Amino acid sequence: MAMAEKKRPRSRSGAEKRPSRKEILGRRKAIDELMRKAVAMKDHLVEFPDFHKYESNGLSVYLESGHGNQLPLLTRKYIQNLLKVNMEGPYGPEWPLEEKVKRREMLSPEARFVLEEDLPVVYVYELQLEPSVQGKGLGKFLMELIELIACKSHMQAVMLTVQKANKFALAFYRNLRYVISSTSPSRVNPLIELGKNYEILCKTFESEAKSKFEDGD
Repeated sequence: MAMAEKKRPRSRSGAEKRPSRKEILGRRKAIDELMRKAVAMKDHLVEFPDFHKYESNGLSVYLESGHGNQLPLLTRKYIQNLLKVNMEGPYGPEWPLEEKVKRREMLSPEARFVLEEDLPVVYVYELQLEPSVQGKGLGKFLMELIELIACKSHMQAVMLTVQKANKFALAFYRNLRYVISSTSPSRVNPLIELGKNYEILCKTFESEAKSKFEDGD
């Protein structure tokens, strides 16, 4: 999971009044402060005690949070192996290269929070569960927690990327009311979409984010 900013597309009509330099700087300062506070939070789970433990459908799971570059070696190896088990199939021939990218992302100091562009959002880079615990409600529980963290941190949306070949994941997020974002290749340009193997999904919490990420205005 990462706090990020997503760039707003340019106005298509050209009739929209451009903000003044003072307004732009004021907005930039407000977003920077918002992101600073989000990054400064060492453990977001502290504010949600009801989500420290998941007990349902025969599972009893205790949740902890951590920084990617501070994870113990055995934990990092476990995560890397789980990624391969779950994602090698959906990625197909692209997996060897993608695996290297994911390992770098996981071990970077910014593994928890990444600053991208303009609107503040939570971007879910990975949601990986052991095959034996899938289909028991834990994934939904974790996504509900992420959405609560996003709202508590005043983020405007939760966004994520899903491989088209991963039909199970697509159905999972659709059931949670995530929609294909207007920033996804399939909506940006159908010709470009033919060469892309993924969709960008989103769930928005603010009208501005809905306009930019869902409606594409």
